[in-house]
Amino acid sequence: MKRIQTVLVVALSSFLVQPWIQGAGNEKPLDGYTAASSQTERDWEAKFRALPSPENAREYMRRLAARPHHVGSPYDKDNAEWLLAKFKEWGFDAHIENFDVLFPTPKEEKLEMVAPHHFAATLSEPPIAVDPTSSQSSEQLPAYNAYSIDGDVTAPLVFVNYGMPADYEELDRYGVSVKGAIVIARYGHGWRGIKPKVAGENGALGCIIYSDPRDDGYTEGDVFPQGAWRPPTGVQRGSVMDTDYPGDPLTPGVASVPGAKRLSLAEAKTITKIPVLPISYADAQRLLAELRGRVAPSGWRGGLPITYHLGPGPAKVHLLMKSNWDQKKLYDVIAKIPGSDVPDEWVLRGNHHDAWVNGAEDPISGLITELEEARAFGELLKQGWKPKRTLVYCAWDGEEPGLLGSTEWVEAHSDELLQHAVAYFNSDTNGRGYLDVDGAHVLEKFINSVARDVPDPEKDMSVWERRKLTNIEHASTPEEREEARNRADWRIGALGDGSDYTAFIHHLGIPSADIGFGGESGGGIYHSIYDDFYWFTHFGDPTFAYSRAESQLVGTAVMRLANAEMLPFDFTGFADTVKRYLANVQKVLKTDQDELRERSRELEEGVFNATSDPSKPLLAPPKVDPPPFFNFAPLENALDALSASAERFSKAVAKVQASGTPMPASIITRVNRLMMQSGPALTDPAGLPGRPWFQNQIYAPGAYTGYEAKPLPGVLEALDRKNWKEAESQIPREAEALKRETKIIDDATALLQTGSEGQSSSLP
Repeated sequence: MKRIQTVLVVALSSFLVQPWIQGAGNEKPLDGYTAASSQTERDWEAKFRALPSPENAREYMRRLAARPHHVGSPYDKDNAEWLLAKFKEWGFDAHIENFDVLFPTPKEEKLEMVAPHHFAATLSEPPIAVDPTSSQSSEQLPAYNAYSIDGDVTAPLVFVNYGMPADYEELDRYGVSVKGAIVIARYGHGWRGIKPKVAGENGALGCIIYSDPRDDGYTEGDVFPQGAWRPPTGVQRGSVMDTDYPGDPLTPGVASVPGAKRLSLAEAKTITKIPVLPISYADAQRLLAELRGRVAPSGWRGGLPITYHLGPGPAKVHLLMKSNWDQKKLYDVIAKIPGSDVPDEWVLRGNHHDAWVNGAEDPISGLITELEEARAFGELLKQGWKPKRTLVYCAWDGEEPGLLGSTEWVEAHSDELLQHAVAYFNSDTNGRGYLDVDGAHVLEKFINSVARDVPDPEKDMSVWERRKLTNIEHASTPEEREEARNRADWRIGALGDGSDYTAFIHHLGIPSADIGFGGESGGGIYHSIYDDFYWFTHFGDPTFAYSRAESQLVGTAVMRLANAEMLPFDFTGFADTVKRYLANVQKVLKTDQDELRERSRELEEGVFNATSDPSKPLLAPPKVDPPPFFNFAPLENALDALSASAERFSKAVAKVQASGTPMPASIITRVNRLMMQSGPALTDPAGLPGRPWFQNQIYAPGAYTGYEAKPLPGVLEALDRKNWKEAESQIPREAEALKRETKIIDDATALLQTGSEGQSSSLP
């Protein structure tokens, strides 16, 4: 222990840079470390990765998923208090932060077909004998969609496929209107809250959402309990809150704390405009079978043994939804290990603990990996290890209704986070299979380096190598396949929406990553009463081997970032990725131009009239003027400058590392502070058009996709809406964000060059 402490003192007093020599085990030093400190770090990381236990993970899940624990339930609070006790037991300084938020629960709900004959949907899921916790009906939330407006409507039924904007464009061509109707949409191809939003915008009076067996039921595999997939009576609960403002609907954009100004329920903008209910595919079949009208196009037909028709009618349905619009208390568990050298720099890690019902897969499968990381760090503390930076481990409440706990906490601590946060690592669900990472691309190289050091539980290779080979198999073009083979690091995806990283990266710009394994466990019990310990131990990750792998991976990432002398952010990969985003935007623009010009020509030629079958008429699409040519020069010039600056920074780092010249700790501290500003530099306080809470100009979820990311969102979202003027107006804003990033990189480079030359610096 004394030797380790001595090395840390040397490392913290100055960044004693050594040449890129092969260390012990023929490994070159880690990025951001000297050769000496790199070997010390690797030794501690090896000790850490030996500690996570599948058996512990299993017992955590057994305890946490033993009872339903939705927001406001007794077991949600009980779990939070148990988590608090565990963090304290492991040596963390831990506390619970509370927020009072709007969380509606069903008071009365009904769905019945009133014509051509009567049928009442069950709106419930029956217990299964072999599954012990599925019978906890008195504690379970009913199947419902939170933040649906109250309503009592009766109207003809129309099938709208997935209920996304493109589906309504197709319905228009079939001459089918949803105005004054109730729509039925299947889950998938976009976040559930988009479906009632778009339905309401098109004049529908109500919305029903069901899980089609084509997507997660018997066409995918055996249904539960014989297999992993959704049984006929399974229902997917979930929030339908409009995500323009995540968090408490009554305090949009500000923390829900005592004294905060609260909107009335009537003023809340994120409540749906029409009532919504989710149902099972057993109930959906009874409704869909009574639709007539045009046969649905082939791509709209699901796995039910019926002919899918569009309607409207003759099926007519009555939908009733009323909620208790109560405020509930959230319990965010916040646990810290203070940094030994730079405690004012924070590496954050989080996963939520609330669930719709028992939630073994979502979210407990991800939470148990975080707990084993925390326990392992507690064991290392007993052995004399200390993180250089402060670790902040978070167990969020209220994620399921709308990212409530994390959003309120970020809004309450935004000034501190902008001053202290280095990065945020998130997990949610976890299963068997392949590593999947989405995140800020300054972390791409770093995540790749960590993944190379973690063994895959099923294969004789690292999780990095297995992911690389999976990318080769899944490549859709020869070019993608060659890149997957030859690129030094595999690409990570961009973050959209759907978990607790949202407030960190999309609101404040803090570099974030969402990490998990999957692809082999599959399943269809999402947000149902069957997402429980029995299902997970039979079909999710029965041996909890991938729970251990995720603890090893994310814990190593937290540890390595916390102890690096220089933060290992990589801007060359970020610049390369943004170039790809710009190329995609330009491709979308060119496609819009070509397709709309061709549409105009075909309208003039009468193509649509000539090819329409009179017995099944297909209306011509509307004429839309194609977009003009945009001036992308501001973005292209900003990207060129960013790429050049990123390259200079990488060369400056390499020169320092190769020189063997001591680098003053004061210089490294200032470089790190600049890098901590690089993520927030991508934000604009004015936010995105129509969505001011989303301030990141490079990364954002789609307003009409939800989960899916829309990189360079200002331009891309406006193109989706065919608002050409707005799209072009966003180009300079995105360019300015890149200019701010470039300035930070240039300042960091100048500091490194000044420090390596032994000169004083006037840079901040």
